[in-house]
Amino acid sequence: MKLVRYGAPGREKPGIIDADGKIRDLSKVVKDIDGEMLSQGGLAKIKKANIKRLKPVPGKPRLGPCVGNVRNFIAIGLNYRDHAEEAGMPIPKEPVIFSKVTTSICGPNDNTIMPKEGVKLDYEAELGIVIGKRARYLAKEKAKDAIAGYFIGNDVSERVFQIERSGSQWLKGKSCETFGPIGPWLVTKDEIKDPQNLNMWLKVNGEDRQRGNTRTMIFDCEHLVWYCSQFFVMEPGDIIITGTPPGVALGMKPEPKFLKVGDVVTLGIDGLGEQRQKVVASTR
Repeated sequence: MKLVRYGAPGREKPGIIDADGKIRDLSKVVKDIDGEMLSQGGLAKIKKANIKRLKPVPGKPRLGPCVGNVRNFIAIGLNYRDHAEEAGMPIPKEPVIFSKVTTSICGPNDNTIMPKEGVKLDYEAELGIVIGKRARYLAKEKAKDAIAGYFIGNDVSERVFQIERSGSQWLKGKSCETFGPIGPWLVTKDEIKDPQNLNMWLKVNGEDRQRGNTRTMIFDCEHLVWYCSQFFVMEPGDIIITGTPPGVALGMKPEPKFLKVGDVVTLGIDGLGEQRQKVVASTR
């Protein structure tokens, strides 16, 4: 299933993508696509619903974040061998974990706001995981059971905030407003045969920047879920973005091509749809 949230910011409604690629309203089946829905057996309710009888959504509404009310936004750094190499960083022996503040979350096609004092704005196409069950000290063979599905994330980053100011502080360089577009869909795991063999790409103004495949991840999705559960509890609706392939602006030689106001970023992953963001100036 491809689950979606659509409508104005803060007032999104739950939907599902039908066989023709149209949105059908799920409001009579579940209240939202979020942790509460996942914890209360909402996916089973949706599977039992007759999609053809659900009301089609007219027009082309705004798509919101594919998961609502996210409590924990977890991110993995340097999880592609070739990306670590382009960044001049050693290959991690264990996953590098950091957080993004949840107020960074936005819809997949919402504008990216250049933060005040931002000068080195970057992009990172990433595969995202949605946690579907409470994950606490999981056994390795149980990690897959805790995954509800997958999505596209763009780990938007301001490299001066992240690296150059007060040492390496990833959270503040990764958590500005609109730095966490997720979606367009939450794709349930039954639709993704192998999350470790998905092509992914990102373009800036139509220029190829990132090309990769999730098979080059250092730590795969199940390992990441298992590993994170050894250090903190994850609840339904929590999300993990799993690292990015090479091609980010920071690693470009001889000169990085950081994002500027007016640039348009597009990205996609096999089976998970596409995103589009325009960089705009801060108005505050």
